[in-house]
Amino acid sequence: MSHNYHFETKRIHAGYSSADHFHSVNVPIYQSAAFDIDDIDRANRLWTGDEDGGIYSRVGNPTGFILEQRIAELDGGSAAVAVSSGMSAIAYTVLLLGEGGGNIISSSSLYGAAQEALAHFFPKFGIITKFVNNRNDVSEYESLIDDDTKAIYLESISNPNIEIYDFEAIAEVAHKHGVPLIVDNTVATPYLFRPFEHGADIIVYSATKGISGHGNVIAGLVVEKGDFEYSRERFPQFHEKSYKIRDLEGNPRSPLEFAPSFPLIAQLKVFYLEFIGAVLSPFDAYLVLQGLDTLAERLDKQVASARKIISYLENKEEVEWVRHPEAKGNPYKGLADRYFPNGAGAVFSFGFKGTRARIKKFIASLEVVSYHVNLGDVRTLIANPPETTHGELLPELLELAGIPDNLLRISVGLENADDIIADLEQAFEKAFGED
Repeated sequence: MSHNYHFETKRIHAGYSSADHFHSVNVPIYQSAAFDIDDIDRANRLWTGDEDGGIYSRVGNPTGFILEQRIAELDGGSAAVAVSSGMSAIAYTVLLLGEGGGNIISSSSLYGAAQEALAHFFPKFGIITKFVNNRNDVSEYESLIDDDTKAIYLESISNPNIEIYDFEAIAEVAHKHGVPLIVDNTVATPYLFRPFEHGADIIVYSATKGISGHGNVIAGLVVEKGDFEYSRERFPQFHEKSYKIRDLEGNPRSPLEFAPSFPLIAQLKVFYLEFIGAVLSPFDAYLVLQGLDTLAERLDKQVASARKIISYLENKEEVEWVRHPEAKGNPYKGLADRYFPNGAGAVFSFGFKGTRARIKKFIASLEVVSYHVNLGDVRTLIANPPETTHGELLPELLELAGIPDNLLRISVGLENADDIIADLEQAFEKAFGED
């Protein structure tokens, strides 16, 4: 956009001009597998990247292009790519950075599928992960870096422990050793946290969650800041020339020559979408854009409601503890105040002071709060991560992540906070009533 507008304006207007789309007020859904190329000279320009435009929807679609431009502008990045899920975003990024083998340094408290992939799936492709034991110790991240390290990986608000780390200090360590910092910003969204402003180089999202916010789409995004220097020694894949990204004269180019301000996104679009697929459909891109329109208002209300519900739970005899930076005595309060001026999100966890049978009865008794494993929805959701979202992790990984058997996670929706509290209260009464 020509002016540095505020977030609330960009999330509605960035990346879109109605004059370029038949003056449609809403972003159109370009439900087409392919696009007319016109003539062979234009085909050459399109295939070499000399001209932007639709070719084939597996490698990009105009509805998706608008979403990519919008999220890149909201995050302050140089470019973005929309993919078919959050796990696709993570997998594409890790596989690209780790081409040829190497290791990732990671926090040990992550979304279950991400942690399991890092621990046991990516090693099948020669990429191992070194999980830190003390997630708050910046020096431990640094001690694990070696010549084969390809990235440091963090979540901006960890799931389900709701931890916050010193991003700027960890970014400084990463850059000191020529390593990029990847931040999964799913829980926070770009409204609550902008990782690029605090040292991150790559952002990944499950746009299924708060960004779209209505529980009706599966989507992922990768965003690149654009100024990280990929060394030839550590990242030869950014320097290797390929005829696939040739210039108009047919000269092979490297990703850094082809797209110097977004070489990672360029490779994901040109190679990974082309050869692996996992592109976001135009209809799903449209749904994500619709959700973005109300992101600020949704999160403002959800954060306010979360504060009220946390206060209620902190005074419940049946609750052992509450994990959220705004809970009493939480060790992440200072970092939350520093990095999250709009609030540290509307997802939190608490320790249920009762048996598994009582947890089962408590969840079954809920009427307003829904039991399923999404988060960032308009609905308030509850899950028991040790048996669901993190149930695939080996016991030692659960222990490393600090996830006890009695942990329940709540993602606060848009219902009235008093109704949510009343629903929790009646469920507690039933779970702890006379058998």
